[in-house]
Amino acid sequence: MQKNPPMYRKQHKAVETNITHLSLPGLLPADHRLVFNLETRTLSLLTDGPTLMMAQQLSRNELHLLVPLLEWYPHYCPYEVLLASISSNVVTEASIADCRQRLKEALSRGKWQQELRPLRHALSSLRSKLEHFDLGIATVRESGCSLISLKSPSPSRSSNEHLQEALLQNKASRHT
Repeated sequence: MQKNPPMYRKQHKAVETNITHLSLPGLLPADHRLVFNLETRTLSLLTDGPTLMMAQQLSRNELHLLVPLLEWYPHYCPYEVLLASISSNVVTEASIADCRQRLKEALSRGKWQQELRPLRHALSSLRSKLEHFDLGIATVRESGCSLISLKSPSPSRSSNEHLQEALLQNKASRHT
């Protein structure tokens, strides 16, 4: 008969998990934190206190998309990075370059939508879960995706203006 491990082992294991706290200015209010647990593939929203506001379990593909979207925020994440993230076990410069080439060839053959189909399905699923956090994913035509806030934008700046600025900054950083 197998026994459950002692409680101190469970607590010790919890300390070793890969948990990341993100403030994400521009997406979340100042007193909110997005907490991302890679081991359990759980995304949580905490407020100061801390108080748990929301939690969602992510699939492997959703996890593989969310990580680069968070890493590239506030800029857009190129499609080749997102595609490499769901089609490779380990994302490397070579796997990204391979996906970039696949996308260029697909665009020239008129097969762009077919090449992105697995990515679109995973993005759709991730979008529905992020909506619970008042977050969304905006697409930049034939370029990539960016995390956005679904809360009403401030009167001085729209989400579209934020996305356009992110696109310009990302293009500028590629050329330097």
